[in-house]
Amino acid sequence: MNIENPAGLTLPFSGSPLEIAVRSQCSPTGRGRRENQDNYLIVDGQGQAVFLRNEQETRLQLPNWPPGHQRVAVLDGMGGHSHGREAAEQTVEGLLELPAAADLGSISDGLNALHQRLHQQFQAAGLDTGCTLILLEIPCDGPALLFHVGDSRAYAIDAQQTQCLTVDHVPATHLALLGLLDGAQWVQQVHVQTNSQISQAFILGSTLGAPGLYAEAIDAELYELHDGNLPLFLRGLGDRRLLPLEPERIYLLSSDGLWHLGHPQAFIQRWPALLAQPQCSLEALLDRLFAELAETIEQQHSQPDDNCTVILVRRPALSGDSANREDAQ
Repeated sequence: MNIENPAGLTLPFSGSPLEIAVRSQCSPTGRGRRENQDNYLIVDGQGQAVFLRNEQETRLQLPNWPPGHQRVAVLDGMGGHSHGREAAEQTVEGLLELPAAADLGSISDGLNALHQRLHQQFQAAGLDTGCTLILLEIPCDGPALLFHVGDSRAYAIDAQQTQCLTVDHVPATHLALLGLLDGAQWVQQVHVQTNSQISQAFILGSTLGAPGLYAEAIDAELYELHDGNLPLFLRGLGDRRLLPLEPERIYLLSSDGLWHLGHPQAFIQRWPALLAQPQCSLEALLDRLFAELAETIEQQHSQPDDNCTVILVRRPALSGDSANREDAQ
């Protein structure tokens, strides 16, 4: 399937411990970017992987994958740099080779090693590029393992609220780490205003840990945000942590094309009404979400619209409920 098709791509995964669906669109309105620099990876409980290669859906059976173990990831190639799509694709290829991990230390070590290898590879080729990476490693029992780099986000959504689960690696966060922004100022700059500048990317490296306002160079190492260096108003939102997946919530992983709007909160605040619908399939919910996104882009004159990739994750309905689930029309 051509990902440049405005209809996008939705992939359901059945017969697995979690309900998962993904959609990737080059341009939600069909009048935005011509290249999809986003990517994603879903590995289901049987070891079947689905991702994009040359903007095309690709499926692969992974050998020796633990039954019931799952992995989901969203990646966004750096749009201001050449080879952003290639950076995201090479990261996915590395994720396909990464063994299933059952603890934070293992997944962090594996992803740090992948980052270092790809950093050296791209630097040797003279390419200063990278991608965001937000990944959930989901063992068959126990909480999910979250790993986050960049400004793609994870959200938890229920009927009452939308809760952001990650901290964007952007200049405002660097200022907050230095004590130069309070909570209200940080929220205004990160979640209310529109900004495309990031301070850390997978493959490229980081300026987040610089001691002053301006970094002299990009550090090749990733800078992990955790409760030891985050300001009080961001505590509990570390980049690498355990994340229990609760049945009453829907979990959304997305590139920033989903909220790259003139007034992003006006759209985000509608997500509970759009997505907290247990009777609807995830594919139907993605239909609603992307239709609403395209309409919002038109209303807010937020052009050009960006690549947008969304993964929805949900615990299955209780026995007997699934028979009553109907797709929204």
